[in-house]
Amino acid sequence: MSKLAFVFPGQGAQAVGMGHALYESSPAAREAFAAVDAACGFAVSELCFHGPDEDLKATRNTQPCLFATSVAALAACRDAGLAPAAVAGHSVGEYAALVAAGAFDVHTGARLVKARGEAMAEAAAQRPGTMAAVLGPDFTTVAGACKEVNNVGVVVPANVNAPGQIVVSGEAGAVEAVSALLKERGAKRVVPLAVSGAFHSPLMETASAVMKGVLELTAIADPALPIVANVTADYEKTAAEVSANLVAQVAGPVRWVETIQRLTADGYTTFVECGSGNVLAGLIKRIAPDARTFSVGDPATLDAAKEALLS
Repeated sequence: MSKLAFVFPGQGAQAVGMGHALYESSPAAREAFAAVDAACGFAVSELCFHGPDEDLKATRNTQPCLFATSVAALAACRDAGLAPAAVAGHSVGEYAALVAAGAFDVHTGARLVKARGEAMAEAAAQRPGTMAAVLGPDFTTVAGACKEVNNVGVVVPANVNAPGQIVVSGEAGAVEAVSALLKERGAKRVVPLAVSGAFHSPLMETASAVMKGVLELTAIADPALPIVANVTADYEKTAAEVSANLVAQVAGPVRWVETIQRLTADGYTTFVECGSGNVLAGLIKRIAPDARTFSVGDPATLDAAKEALLS
C-alpha cells in the first residue's frame, strides 16, 4: 500500500500572493503565519501576500516567506485530516519538514530560517557567486566538468534536482566556464539562474559557521517521523544528526533525486507538496513517474488532495 509523504519547496518557488487564500480560509494557516511574523519580528505574511516582488526575491526575505507559506499549508492539511507518514524538504524547505517531523516548533523554525537567510545573504555579499541549471548531462559528467575548471574558480554541483537537471553553483567566472564546457559536451541547455549568491557551494561556508553557532543554542528534539536529509539523502533519526545536517546543508548539495528514490523505495509513493507552487511535484514525476503528486497552496488544491486521499 502506498504511504503518504509531505515535501516542502525551496528558493525559486516564491510568488507574490502565496499563502493568502489559505490565510483567509484556514484558522490553522492563520495561526502559523502569525507565529512566523512574531518569531521574525516583521510582517512576513504581508510580504508573502503583497510583495513587492523585488523585496520577496531578496534571500533574507525569501526564506522566511517560503517557510511561512509551507508551515501554513502543513497546518491547513493537518486540520483537514491529512497527515504525512514521512517528510522531506528542498533546501530551506527542510526546515518546514522538520516542523512536520516534530524536531522543533514553528516559532523555533522561523527563528532559524531568518538567521539562515541573513547568514546566506551576508556570505553572498562577501563572496559573490551565481548558479546555473544544466539540462541533459548526468551527475558524473557535471561533477567532472566542475573539477576540470577549478583553475578558473570554485564551482560545484549544488542541486541534483531530477534526471538531467543539475544546478551548478560557484564563482561567476567558473560557472561560465563550466557552462561553456558542458554545452560543448552536449548539454541541451544551460540556464543561468536569477539568484543573489552561490548557494549550496563552498562560498557559503561562513553561513554554515553562523548556523552552527545558532543551532548549538537551539533546542531540537529527535524527529518523530521519518525524514530524509538533503545532504545525506538518508534518514536522520536524532537531534544531533538534524543539527549537523542543517549546518552541512548550507554549503553542501541538495541530493533531491536520491531523497525521492529513498522514499519511493520504502513505499512512499504518494506525495503532497506543501507551500508555494508545484516545482517539487514536477521533479518527483521525473524521478518516480508512477508516484502520485498533489501540490497544496490554496483552498482549491487542499480540497482536491483531501478528496483524492481521504475518500
